[in-house]
Amino acid sequence: MSKTDTKIRPAETIVFPHKEDIPENARLKLPIHQTVWLVNGELREWKGPFNTVLSPVCMKSAKGLERVEVGSHPMLTKEAAVEAVESAFNAYAGGRGLWPTLTVKKRVESMLLFVQGMEQKREEVVRLLMWEIGKTRKDAEKEFDRTVQYIYDTMEELKDVNRENAQLQKEEGIYAQIRRSPLGVALCMGPYNYPLNETFATLIPAIIMGNTVVFKPARFGVLLIQPLLELFREHFPKGVVNVIYGEGKEIIGPIMETGKIDVFAFIGTSRVANIIKRQHPKPNRLKSVLGLEAKNPAIVLPDADIDNAVAECLSGSMSFNGQRCTALKILFVHESIVAKFNEQFIAALNKLQPGMPWEDKVGITPLPEKDKPAYLKELVDDAVQKGATILNEGGGAMQESYFHPAVLYPVSSDMRVWEEEQFGPVIPIVPFRSVSEPLEYIDESNYGQQVSIFGKDPNRLVELIDPLVNLVCRVNLNSQCQRGPDVYPFNGRKDSAVATLSVHDALRVFSIRTTVAFKDLPMNKQIVTNVLEGRKSNFLSTDYIL
Repeated sequence: MSKTDTKIRPAETIVFPHKEDIPENARLKLPIHQTVWLVNGELREWKGPFNTVLSPVCMKSAKGLERVEVGSHPMLTKEAAVEAVESAFNAYAGGRGLWPTLTVKKRVESMLLFVQGMEQKREEVVRLLMWEIGKTRKDAEKEFDRTVQYIYDTMEELKDVNRENAQLQKEEGIYAQIRRSPLGVALCMGPYNYPLNETFATLIPAIIMGNTVVFKPARFGVLLIQPLLELFREHFPKGVVNVIYGEGKEIIGPIMETGKIDVFAFIGTSRVANIIKRQHPKPNRLKSVLGLEAKNPAIVLPDADIDNAVAECLSGSMSFNGQRCTALKILFVHESIVAKFNEQFIAALNKLQPGMPWEDKVGITPLPEKDKPAYLKELVDDAVQKGATILNEGGGAMQESYFHPAVLYPVSSDMRVWEEEQFGPVIPIVPFRSVSEPLEYIDESNYGQQVSIFGKDPNRLVELIDPLVNLVCRVNLNSQCQRGPDVYPFNGRKDSAVATLSVHDALRVFSIRTTVAFKDLPMNKQIVTNVLEGRKSNFLSTDYIL
């Protein structure tokens, strides 16, 4: 079947490649055996066990289809992980370390050198994103470029913050300089679906604000950090960035139990976040920065532009196979237009091309989680047993790491997919008669990240907007849910998030306002004048960063 055909290519005939079929622009010298980890400014050789990294891409061989071995990485012991914490703790040195006391200008200069070096690693990281998590080349390139831009934007935002604070205030006879100071040692853990971008959305602001960090890469997308290890070592003082690897259940608990983590930055599930937080012996000391799960709905009103609603809902539910916290995970469509919506949605879905991440115009790729296809099949089977129909031909078909999208209709509250975050290419569609139905769903949900509403009548839209802004943190009008632009707040209610992540907010999340104050007395004014004119303090200063 040609790429121009509108009917889907059944999962049973998806073309996994032979080795010789891999194009030049996707090849890597595999396997990549990473033998080092970064601790206390050293790329130290690991002598213990390693974990084998398998790609979602399967290769044809004499034995049949087999996942490609991408490489391996260290599996640290709890003793090694605790050593990384000690390294970060000593580098922070109770706020007296080199990095936390350095000027903002010097920290920005170090970050600039890092990101300039990172840009030279673009192609290698992009190819690893394709091989490790099955992200298309287009999306992998977008993730890398967006991350680089995020770093540049963060540096500029910090300069703005520093300029705003480069002055003395006076109230009621008391002078004060108010700046932002680091919090201490941060543990940063990112997600596998955006193992570079979302991980760095916490890691970069944590570092640049003067914290020291212990960084554990995501479950999948581990090796793509390897090209950046030398840059971390080279451009930041020893102990500022420590990169650890291993089984989270084995090493994260001992890290938290030390009590030396001040900030817990984690993007994953609320269940795991709660387990980790409970292991800290001083919970009031621990600040949490969490991006968690979501079950973002779309609400398609009777007067919606169906062409636009279909396009946005398809992209929202299927970008990177639906493996995004911001994905549209359940679609509420008014009963008066649901038949037409479903017909057009299936037609649009059928045009998405299954294939390998490097193929041109590919829209559906294999899944990195070994057990995910079987889990998705459970959700589909449960819905079908309880009255739903799979609307698209071949929906739910599986082959090794590949799962063909399944559109389920009608979905009801007794089905697992009603509540469970599928995090994959299963699209539940719910017919509704009154807008009170989707509003009640959102109100009762454990999650409150975003919602998309589709319609034309301003009066009807306002009736939804006003209550929805009190239930979720972003209401998208006639467009899919998404994180960007990165200057906008990215947060959530209930079990969807703690704290706000954006270029502006992340700098504030990983720091605290700190004040140096003095009474308006001749002695104090002379002391401070001497400090300012002699540039004796990195904190008490009126210097501007241009």
